[in-house]
Amino acid sequence: MQKGLSGQRLVTLFLAGMVLFNFPLLSLFDRSAPDIGGVPMLYVYVFLVWTMLVGGMALIIEGGGRS
Repeated sequence: MQKGLSGQRLVTLFLAGMVLFNFPLLSLFDRSAPDIGGVPMLYVYVFLVWTMLVGGMALIIEGGGRS
């Protein structure tokens, strides 16, 4: 993979993270909805999105050596 292409993908992932952690989406999960295993929905959402962003960064960075 070219360096420029992975850089563009990282910028795209950053922008997706900004959108996913922005107020309108966070407010959807900050309701008095039922908890998942005793954990509020907002915490589950933030943890899952954070995990997906870190995984996406790992795939983009580590996948740079493969063609």
